[in-house]
Amino acid sequence: MAADLLGPAEIRELAAQLGVAPTKKLGQNFVHDPNTVRRIVTAAGLAPDDVALEVGPGLGSLTLGLLPTAGHVHAVEIDPALAGALPATAARFVGPEAAARLTVHRADALRVTAADLADPAPTALVANLPYNVAVPVVLHLLAELPSLRHGLVMVQKEVADRLVAGPGSKVYGIPSVKLAWHAHARPAGKVPPNVFWPVPNVDSGLVAFTRREPPRPDVPRQRVFAVVDAAFAQRRKTLRAALAGWAGGADRAAAALVAAGVDPGARGESLTVEQFAAIAASAPTGTPAAQ
Repeated sequence: MAADLLGPAEIRELAAQLGVAPTKKLGQNFVHDPNTVRRIVTAAGLAPDDVALEVGPGLGSLTLGLLPTAGHVHAVEIDPALAGALPATAARFVGPEAAARLTVHRADALRVTAADLADPAPTALVANLPYNVAVPVVLHLLAELPSLRHGLVMVQKEVADRLVAGPGSKVYGIPSVKLAWHAHARPAGKVPPNVFWPVPNVDSGLVAFTRREPPRPDVPRQRVFAVVDAAFAQRRKTLRAALAGWAGGADRAAAALVAAGVDPGARGESLTVEQFAAIAASAPTGTPAAQ
């Protein structure tokens, strides 16, 4: 059965029935354009055996597009009214057979664990993410769910640009490096504001990613991310100065940088994730950075 996708009239009808309205607090902007949903599902490149993970399904626009395509869909929704209504919406619009492949989790995506989303484990993250938590949600899920192989997320365009930026870009920063630790990311298109209700005052962007092996499996992720955080906390400073607190002094920072093959006079915005990992591996012994 082909999905009967939600248009503006259906979105408002469902919202009225539930007595809900999108809230800024939860970063909710509901997609009401079927063509945008089809575009996202197509760009996600789901295989029949993929298990999709959707965060913030809202009234179900994207969920209805995913169900006929994926082998199973996990939908994580923090709003109790929306979470409670989603199974019935799925059954109504795509039929009971497809709806049976939906599992709704009334939960905060920043707190879900692999155990919460087991059986079957998610293989693809496909979501219109709430603007206010998009980056931490993506990073949390990639860290928590080793089963995730690929994904496509819709986020604020400015955030999308940061996530896919490379060294040397003006918008390259903490989100860029941390996502690069987990995955290869690329831009997958722009989405105009008028496909949402309510209409946001910014464009949205699609980001596609494919899981990669960590650049340095011998160095804990948390240790690498501590270097990244320190380097960009004072991004206008040289790494020798910016990493002084992390290393226990500017001289120790310089020594770690030289050992990693990095110029102490460089700045964080010029480094690859591999270079950040090399710095973390060269952390001075006897300091918290080496733990």
